[in-house]
Amino acid sequence: MDKTETNTARSRHALVSTLFPGGIPRLWCPLLTHYRDDGSLDRPRIAAHISRMRPYVSSFLAPGSTGDGWEMSGPEQDELVSFLLGEARRQDFMLMVGVLRTGRGEAEHAVRAGLRRFTEAADDPAGSVAPPDPAALAAALARKHICGFTVTPPKGSDLSQDVIHAELTAIARTGAPVSIYQLPQITENEMSAQTVADLEQEFPNIYLLKDTSGKDRVILSGKTSSGEKPDRLFLVRGAEGAYSRWYGSPRTHNHALYDGFLLSTANCFARELSTVIALLDAGNREKADELSGRIEAVVNDVFAAAAGLPFGNPFANANKAIDFHYAWGPSGSEGRSLPMTHSGTRLPSDLVEFAGRRLSEEGFETEPGYMNG
Repeated sequence: MDKTETNTARSRHALVSTLFPGGIPRLWCPLLTHYRDDGSLDRPRIAAHISRMRPYVSSFLAPGSTGDGWEMSGPEQDELVSFLLGEARRQDFMLMVGVLRTGRGEAEHAVRAGLRRFTEAADDPAGSVAPPDPAALAAALARKHICGFTVTPPKGSDLSQDVIHAELTAIARTGAPVSIYQLPQITENEMSAQTVADLEQEFPNIYLLKDTSGKDRVILSGKTSSGEKPDRLFLVRGAEGAYSRWYGSPRTHNHALYDGFLLSTANCFARELSTVIALLDAGNREKADELSGRIEAVVNDVFAAAAGLPFGNPFANANKAIDFHYAWGPSGSEGRSLPMTHSGTRLPSDLVEFAGRRLSEEGFETEPGYMNG
């Protein structure tokens, strides 16, 4: 390791320690957004939903794909983030702010706007003053319960790795704590393993990678390392399924596996996914595989059933169908309004009923319902 890489690693360690004194959480959740009949935020429902997850999840991403972030207007996103920051102070969690911008230069602009909004940082892209101090920005954001900004490459199937690298470099040079998000379903491209490795070595404020591709090319390449070292890029899997297969527990020291998860299904299975992680940490793979398989069975079936809906995000729709049962339980769900989506259309009853049936068949208990407390 050369001197530059050593300094980068030390700076990343300091930044991560500022944001997460106890270490980066292994389970993250891209939060659902609940709505009232008139389309406004259902704030009590969102707060109660977070409260149910909070014993198992201490870091949330919003707005994100699962929370309708790609469909929200700018003012809607700002309203959601403002509300969640109030809840973050009340319920003591960290918020990763999703920057859902795929045009060239748009994500950098949005991150700079976020820094102006949440810190006293000067906006000086020309560099006429001293460059931003990532540690100071991290400390200022942490005081607001913000652990950084998630960004994707710009959109375009024909973009070269040089262009992707340059776009993410411009974002990193803002000094903000950054999570880079592999999301080819939206961007139509992927960061190569070498691009990720280069960014890791260059920028200490890039501290987390989420890979939702389902191809896992970065982790399988071996070019960037996972593991326990707090000075390295923290790697989380966003693709659903095979949960126990992809987690590299500290006990295994397997650097071809992920450090943790950032999963839409943590909205519904936070306790169970946390248990899978704990079982693997304890070396109990048999029980971890059994529980992982039951979660996956429900997820695969409900996601497939939701995939054909002509409105909304399928991740959001499937999770809302499952969450409905955890919210109300079997005895409290009768006569309840079905979940509202950002489109203004409610989920169909057959999808919601199917989700409840699959939960019951796989032995997941939903009584009494977190909204009945």
